Amino acid sequence: MSSENRDDIVNDQEDLNTETSNQETEVSENELTVEDQVLNLQAELDKEKDKFLRLFAEFENYKRRTGKERVEMFKTAGQEVMQSMLPVLDDFDRALIEIQKAKDKNLQKGVELISNKLRETLKSKGLKEMEVSAGDVFDADIHEAITQIPAPKDSLKGKIVDVIEKGYELGEKIIRFPKVVTGK
Repeated sequence: MSSENRDDIVNDQEDLNTETSNQETEVSENELTVEDQVLNLQAELDKEKDKFLRLFAEFENYKRRTGKERVEMFKTAGQEVMQSMLPVLDDFDRALIEIQKAKDKNLQKGVELISNKLRETLKSKGLKEMEVSAGDVFDADIHEAITQIPAPKDSLKGKIVDVIEKGYELGEKIIRFPKVVTGK
């Protein structure tokens, strides 16, 4: 073998080693790039999952809130109508008291039937009379004090002496507070 051939073989061998080394480097770079791509895609997927979960939670909260609002609206939908009917109930109470004084049994029976029918109809729609009587403890959250008078008995101090106007609830909401006189 001549020296030129030997040099050619050595050069070819070096070229082959360099080429192999370059290919290994390219493969390593490609692997890193693929790994980076996988990590990037995983990060994007996690971001989209988080976005989806937040949106889903917001929607569930919206459904729950609107559901509660709708139920509340149905409970109090007729509040204005009910409030306008309360003076009619008061008038029936006053009429019954006056008819009892007149001692006309037929008239009293007829007015009681109409009064009871109206009360039952309103009760079926959610109207409920608040139970308040003389001697009950006064509570500013559920009673409206019109005036204070000297208590006829010591046991009535700070308590309800008289109920001037009945109170009513529609569902769980007070639509008219009972008007009372308290003892001092």
